[in-house]
Amino acid sequence: METWVNFLNGIIWSPVLIYLCLGAGLFYSILTRFVQVRLFSEMWKLLLSGKSSEQGISSFQALTVSLSGRVGTGNIAGVAAAIGFGGPGAVFWMWLVAFLGAATAYAESTLAQIYKEEQEPGGQYRGGPAFYIEKAMGQKWYAWLFAVSTIVACGFLLPGVQANSISMAASMAFGSGDLIETSFGVLSQAQILTGTIVVLMLGFIIFGGVKRIAYVAQVVVPFMALAYILIAVVIVLLNVAELPRIFGLIIGDAFTPMAGVGAAIGWGVKRGVYSNEAGQGTGPHAAAAAEVQHPAQQGLVQAFSVYFDTLFVCSATAFMILITDTYNVQLGEAFLVQNIAADIAANGPSYTQMAIESVMPGVGNPFVAVALFFFSFTTILAYYYIAETNVAYINRVFHIPGLDFGLKVVILGATFYGAVKTANLAWALGDVGVGVMAWLNIIGIIIIFFLSKPAIKALKDYESQRKQGVEHYVFDPVKLGIKKADFWEKKHREAPISEHGEI
Repeated sequence: METWVNFLNGIIWSPVLIYLCLGAGLFYSILTRFVQVRLFSEMWKLLLSGKSSEQGISSFQALTVSLSGRVGTGNIAGVAAAIGFGGPGAVFWMWLVAFLGAATAYAESTLAQIYKEEQEPGGQYRGGPAFYIEKAMGQKWYAWLFAVSTIVACGFLLPGVQANSISMAASMAFGSGDLIETSFGVLSQAQILTGTIVVLMLGFIIFGGVKRIAYVAQVVVPFMALAYILIAVVIVLLNVAELPRIFGLIIGDAFTPMAGVGAAIGWGVKRGVYSNEAGQGTGPHAAAAAEVQHPAQQGLVQAFSVYFDTLFVCSATAFMILITDTYNVQLGEAFLVQNIAADIAANGPSYTQMAIESVMPGVGNPFVAVALFFFSFTTILAYYYIAETNVAYINRVFHIPGLDFGLKVVILGATFYGAVKTANLAWALGDVGVGVMAWLNIIGIIIIFFLSKPAIKALKDYESQRKQGVEHYVFDPVKLGIKKADFWEKKHREAPISEHGEI
């Protein structure tokens, strides 16, 4: 099975997709006049403002829900894999895909806001690529293809990656325990116990709905991310004299890479997209659930989440690994760099655990295990919410009984399965899911631009109102020539006259 999945990944993650990810980021960066730089201060302002409602969550909650999807095992194990297979130069390409990807995140998240729906009077806001592909492109078959692909990816393929990393980190930190013969093969007590605990906690939360997911994410994600970055800062400060060497290693290897240009760019972009999810189409689902005055506002908040994920959390991991030399660089069966034992897998949290352990003995293994548990667990929650949103999209037409319940059962089973399987298979399955979604979503948002430019029109409208110093932003899609933005058309019609008169 692993051989077949790797063959499939070779097709999906061809150089075409890698350059499509970078190209889409550059495309929207130019179109928005590098909004990720120009409006950085506005991102901070919006991040701390906004309120939730009965129908939607706040901008900050939407950010943390999307961050719970972005900040996961990709930030710890994914960065290690990028360095282990692509060399230190892969980190540079992760940075580049984050910088350019912030513009992509703005575009896809703004589209999700423009074309979101209110499930029923007084119900939850729903939106995402399936919704905006149907409405802006007018291609229901393509929207359905994305919805089904996302349900399979987020409900079955991706949760196993997160659960697997939790299981590996727990085994390294607390020991594997006795081996037990099961129908899944010979498993350790740690694998079985970890899988069971994660499944029980996951079940309790996902049966509580999106509000419960948002409340958990807004508490857990910022706290653990800040704690993780603080540990990284301490390690860097203790080795501050090494910092120029590390920057030189990353920049120099980006263009004359030890593992080959294709390997550095390929692994950097692949793990960058896996980590920050810009262009993948997952972030827009949380963005659509936010209660905002103008669609562009949530687009800007989501653009900031890409910065936070890659430039802060991923960089923290990279610096810890490189500054302590706790990594190998492998090309096929040969090692181009070997600082640690050959049997330590790059597709896991071991490099990061060893990095912290080398500076803070007795801290690294348990700390990374706990951090990875929270990062990965909240990512699984985000995956469930994304899959559930696409189930809701399908149920708009077919109303299939028990589909919601079936999704819950599948994601719980996939999570346990991932916790007890090998890391290479779990990551390979996850890469299939990420790649298919990225192909469908990036092509979709580029086509939508050429059809009607809704995300760019929204940005220009928002900046125009911002220059006028309005206190309450309004969004009139009809005035901007944006069709089928039904939610916003209704909201604009029902708005008080005083709001319309502010512009």
